Amino acid sequence: MNVLWVLAHPDQRSLTASLKDDGVRALTDLGHDVVVSDLHAMKWDPVVGAGDFDHDPGERLLVGDEARRAYTEGTLSADIAEEQEKLRRADALVVQFPLWWMGMPAILKGWFDRVFLNGFAFGVKDPATGNTLRYGDGGLRGKRALLVTTIGAREAAFGPRGIHGELNDVLFPIQHGIFFYTGMDVLPPLAIYGADRAAEADYAVAARRLGDRLAELSDGEPVRFRHQDGGDYDSDLVLRPHLAPGRAGIGAHYA
Repeated sequence: MNVLWVLAHPDQRSLTASLKDDGVRALTDLGHDVVVSDLHAMKWDPVVGAGDFDHDPGERLLVGDEARRAYTEGTLSADIAEEQEKLRRADALVVQFPLWWMGMPAILKGWFDRVFLNGFAFGVKDPATGNTLRYGDGGLRGKRALLVTTIGAREAAFGPRGIHGELNDVLFPIQHGIFFYTGMDVLPPLAIYGADRAAEADYAVAARRLGDRLAELSDGEPVRFRHQDGGDYDSDLVLRPHLAPGRAGIGAHYA
């Protein structure tokens, strides 16, 4: 497999960066080809702007429309086009980051904002029906996605009754709203807890857990989200009443 590994951490000496090195070695030993986008090392610009699309800054910027036009016409800025080409070649995407304020660091959010553009990752039409393909289908269909995150808190605090909220709920906007929305098969996330207090023995356990998960990258069972066009949703994209009766919110969207 061709794997794109996207890393978001400012310190190469961090637990996060060290685990990335272990992960890349593990994938290489398994025979996979790995390309790394280390966003801080690349000095990635996370801010969407007119220059991304060769757009006249004197005119109003309608980001979705301009992104689609620039992607179609081949006028995207070089840094965006390069990341999209990495994604196009990849069979799997590994996204690794420390959990900050219940989400990804700003530099990584900006990578998604600038790379997962209209016409490329989403906004893709079914040529037969004209319907927009999303939630289980889309521009990145056929690829696999694995989220790897380091967390300072203890595991129990992200459990079913933990004060921070259950981990899958916290990560739902990324897992479901980005990965699955664009058509990728989403693997269960890997979380390394107590990252700020990790000793050498803890690191060894974390590296082993990461290696075990990466061994399943090509054939591990993905999360069973409901597909938009699988018949579970009505024309307003609302879950049909006979499915998950009495349930609402995030949990209702797992098959």
